[in-house]
Amino acid sequence: MKELLAVIAKGLVDDPDSVTVDADEPAEDGTTVYHIHVAESDMGRIIGKQGRIAKAIRTIARSAAIRNEEKIMVEID
Repeated sequence: MKELLAVIAKGLVDDPDSVTVDADEPAEDGTTVYHIHVAESDMGRIIGKQGRIAKAIRTIARSAAIRNEEKIMVEID
């Protein structure tokens, strides 16, 4: 899942070397939280107008997680 999120984020930003994806340990309910870190100047590109790109990233990640029988959340830091 980390690789999927990293590839998506790197394709959207101007500075792909600054993109990192971290994962927290699964919570009690089994949900894993993934954090996407990008450069300050690329925050607008990864969030998009009215959060549309961020919402699309979360939708794609949830779809991939369902196929792997996982519960995830994606946060953009």
